[in-house]
Amino acid sequence: MLPGTYVKTVNADRDKVTAVTNIDPQECFDFEVLHENHRYWGDGFSSHNSGKSFIAANVMRNALAQGIQVIVFDTENGLTKEWLGNAGIDVDKYDGQFLRVQVAYIDDIAVAISEIMKDLRTTYKTVDPDERPKVLIVVDSLSMLLTRTEAAQFESGDVSKGDMGRGAKANKAFVKNCVVQFAEWDIGLLATNHTYASQDMFDPDDKISGGQGPVYAASIAVAMKKLKLKEDDEGNKISDVRGIRSKVKVVKSRYSKPFEAVEIKIPYEGGIDEYSGLVELFEKQNILQKDGNKLKYTGLDGLEVKYFRKQFASEVGRRLLDRIMAEHSVQLARLKTSSEDLLPEQLEEETGDGSR
Repeated sequence: MLPGTYVKTVNADRDKVTAVTNIDPQECFDFEVLHENHRYWGDGFSSHNSGKSFIAANVMRNALAQGIQVIVFDTENGLTKEWLGNAGIDVDKYDGQFLRVQVAYIDDIAVAISEIMKDLRTTYKTVDPDERPKVLIVVDSLSMLLTRTEAAQFESGDVSKGDMGRGAKANKAFVKNCVVQFAEWDIGLLATNHTYASQDMFDPDDKISGGQGPVYAASIAVAMKKLKLKEDDEGNKISDVRGIRSKVKVVKSRYSKPFEAVEIKIPYEGGIDEYSGLVELFEKQNILQKDGNKLKYTGLDGLEVKYFRKQFASEVGRRLLDRIMAEHSVQLARLKTSSEDLLPEQLEEETGDGSR
């Protein structure tokens, strides 16, 4: 890298390098050596993790709680019993409902899903669709699945040729077949993938690896980017890194408006907050409006509620977020909740300032 070079950073799509300084050797670790977009940092730590596996684990945990059968194909060897436990999935508790399968080849995962579908058809074909089991299949991740060509090249000691497009073709065929196979069944497929930096200055969004086939077939595609979380529980800026901030952007959706973006905060301690990003999302949708140094919400009953931004981390603030979701879910049957839930007396008790 030389002065004058343009690089993509977390602050801009094209930052110009003004100076290059040599420093003492730093201890670095790279956790995904097969990834096309290597990134290295000093101070003894480096990671590509944007939180995609963690969010996938949250989806699995909620599915299990609803009685849905979960089958996860782990291609990164990272979904250990301990890791899943830390993410809130008690593997022993859901024995028989949760199945983890370690795979390496895309051919193997295709065969496994094919066998699952054959078994479902044999057992439940004559059963009423409403009585059939609901299944969630998770692949973490597509980009780490090998083709037979890559394996043969590795065994021969020649890994410079790449898979010559076979991986992208296999991914496309895999996802297309899943769409067809799952059509009449209550089966969902959630797959994670890796991204790499765009080389197109006119289209700076990160690109999804493994070809566009899976994106075309997906009902929802979400892109995530990792940043450092340097905030305390009250939202105050601090110097220590307490976790990651994951910028999440819906790049495709068949169910809602695409290109919506939100930032999810994932602290190392405590994990993701289920309300993370909601305030910013409601601000963008003009549901929450700035009113001086507070945010104002006007309910469907016409009454206004005003809170300081930090108050949304409190119990009373979260009750308001629950109310907003209820009232604005489709304007979903325009569900109404009473403003009496949020009387000034309750807010004064919660915050001590009586602000409304």
